Parts: sequence; C-alpha cells; structure tokens
Amino acid sequence: MFDTTALNQQRNFFDGHADIWLFGYGSLIWKADFAYLERQPAFITGWARRFWQGSHDHRGTPDAPGRVATLIRAQGEVCHGMAYRITPDVLAPLDVREKNGYLREKVPLTFLGQHGDTQTEKATTEGLIYLATEDNPAFLGEASLDDIAHQIAYSHGPSGSNKAYLLNLAQALRELGTDDAHVFAIEEQLHRYQ
Repeated sequence: MFDTTALNQQRNFFDGHADIWLFGYGSLIWKADFAYLERQPAFITGWARRFWQGSHDHRGTPDAPGRVATLIRAQGEVCHGMAYRITPDVLAPLDVREKNGYLREKVPLTFLGQHGDTQTEKATTEGLIYLATEDNPAFLGEASLDDIAHQIAYSHGPSGSNKAYLLNLAQALRELGTDDAHVFAIEEQLHRYQ
C-alpha cells in the first residue's frame, strides 16, 4: 500500500479559503461520514468512473484487494456525483480515508438544480476530487466486466464487502437519476455470483 496522506497535506489548492467544494463520485456519494455545510448533486466533464483502483484497506486486504472507483480521463464523458461544501479541517480525516493511492486534484464542477421533474445546470466552480491514477501502486487497471465482478463478489475488508460498495454506489446513482454504464454492467454481472 502507498500511503498518500502526507502528499495530500501538501496539495493545498484552496489555501486560505473558508470552505471548499469536494466532489464525490464513489463511496463519498452515499457514505459521507464527515461534517459538511451543504451538499448538492453535481457533475464533472471529461472524466469517467471506473472500478480500476485496488482497495487493500477498506473493501479488501493486502492479500486479496477489492476494486473501488477512480476516474479516468475520457473526452466527452460526464461523471455525476455529489458535491459537498466542507471546511478545510475536514480534509485531514478524508486524506486518511483516501490514503491508498488517491491524491487531491482540482477540477471544475457544475451543480445541478431542480426544476420540476428535470435537473437543470446551475453554477460552475472549482472543487476537489480524490483521484487514483495508473501510477499509484494500488492501481489494478482495466479488466473484463466479468473479472471485475468476480473480484468484487469475493472481496471483503475492514469497511465491509466490496459487493456492498458497488451495490450502494449503483443505488446512489439511481437516486441521482443518472446512468453509469460501467457501474450498472458490473452490477448485472454480480448476479452470476450470488
């Protein structure tokens, strides 16, 4: 495992700000176990969610890592999630939570407003994401949907089963009213391993 905690504490993109927007695209959508001032559905463009990051400390173990979400650059793609307005002191525990290869990165994010039954775009601002790229030691990379589903079906770590992580994320995305072909295809493959 490569602990990125110290590196992240040096990545102060918003020094001096009283609050920061954090964009969650994985477990942060449905497991916000941190204090926040407000939360809003949002999206980022040019990124796609993929289950290509290994989890040795939450949804798997060093000997049998699970697979969790990260982002890859993907021109024309839109990744929906949840934005949280937080105070800077919240970053320290988040750095620990995301220490297995994730680094803070700055991205433009767009909030979604509610207009009747349809979502409409609202303001855009800069925010933070935690991103695990292919140069971190826990990165597992691309695999077939079946191989990913098989690994997720049988991985378990201190934070629970990898399967629960994926199913909770799929449910959270449905509640946001968004489609994610990668996540839903893995969810469909998981039915083979029940």
